[in-house]
Amino acid sequence: MIKEQAGKGVFILNVEEMKRIDVTKVNRADLVDVKDVSINRFLNQERQINDFVSQIKNPYCYKYGDFIVKIGFENTEVTLTDRLKELVLKTANSV
Repeated sequence: MIKEQAGKGVFILNVEEMKRIDVTKVNRADLVDVKDVSINRFLNQERQINDFVSQIKNPYCYKYGDFIVKIGFENTEVTLTDRLKELVLKTANSV
């Protein structure tokens, strides 16, 4: 679950809710631009992932500049954590 401080209190999104967000109906202003996410390279990998998720708010749906990105995964052995590790490493290396 991800807890987010909203203007009118705290709400919680669980992973299933994050996956179900409809990209055609999502409010663009509510999305975080992945270009604005900063990875602290001094944190261990688990904390980097937690920091990334807390900044991006929803790793399944976010902005990349003018584009809205919606991510889904096939039924494989690869986990969301594995994919987040890859994304964190790519983001950290591109800075």
